[in-house]
Amino acid sequence: MVHKFLSLNEHLRSLFGTRVQKIPLDAGFTCPNRDGTKGRTGCIYCDPRGSGTGLYKKGYSVAQQMVSGIKWAERRYKARLFIAYFQSFSNTYAPPERLEATYREAIINSDVVGLFIGTRPDCIDSDVIRAIKRAAQDRYVTVELGLQSANNDTLKAINRGHTVEDFIRAVELLKRHKIPVCAHVIFGLPGDGHDEMLESVRLLADLGVEGIKFHQLYILEGTKAELLYRQGAIRELSLQEYASLVAEAIKLLPPQTVVHRLQGDPPRSERLIAPQWSYKKGEVRRLILETLGLDK
Repeated sequence: MVHKFLSLNEHLRSLFGTRVQKIPLDAGFTCPNRDGTKGRTGCIYCDPRGSGTGLYKKGYSVAQQMVSGIKWAERRYKARLFIAYFQSFSNTYAPPERLEATYREAIINSDVVGLFIGTRPDCIDSDVIRAIKRAAQDRYVTVELGLQSANNDTLKAINRGHTVEDFIRAVELLKRHKIPVCAHVIFGLPGDGHDEMLESVRLLADLGVEGIKFHQLYILEGTKAELLYRQGAIRELSLQEYASLVAEAIKLLPPQTVVHRLQGDPPRSERLIAPQWSYKKGEVRRLILETLGLDK
């Protein structure tokens, strides 16, 4: 049986009538699980450098990153509209005044039609939401929230520093303010079997989040996850297992849910320990679509 899903590209084209390209940004924020508020080591799988470009520490302002990112996207994709994507670390973890100013800085012209803001559920409150809305005005906004697992024991095991209940509260608060949520889940975490992984997706379907990103647990050199992997406490998913899980998960989602990502992208370096198929993005996608009965 064929089971279709709505991709982010399709969704953005339906809203804006053309291709819209995300521009990843590093705004120099940190995380309560790194600055000592909740911990200093981060989650067990976290790259010490954070996800994203690392450009802020190299002296590139948010506006400069937008300018260079837009030029690249124009050349590579012929894109004409853009979304500022605050990706690195927790991008709502700062005083509201700084948040608003940072978000505004990214809106360098009218071609920037939206803001995507990645953060943690314990870094969302009413003041933060007001800062987002003031900065965005009438632009399209999505807040990306890391759930990772709907199992509190798993969240504790990966040193996440928040609970499932924190996530639910954040989603409900954002919904009251009519801000779409894209939730992140990770398959292959220690403590989560097949049923637990799919239960995370069922929770997201029940909450009615607007979007979802699927990630495989990938293990980088120098992380706590590497140590657990070497000890046999983490078992990597095979490519087929992961593709089957994502396909099953998509079938649990309402048809209007936007699938932002089918797999995580580890850094292109020798630091990836496992799974090595993480670099086979085309093959992962092909297997997922094949399982869904799609040729997309």
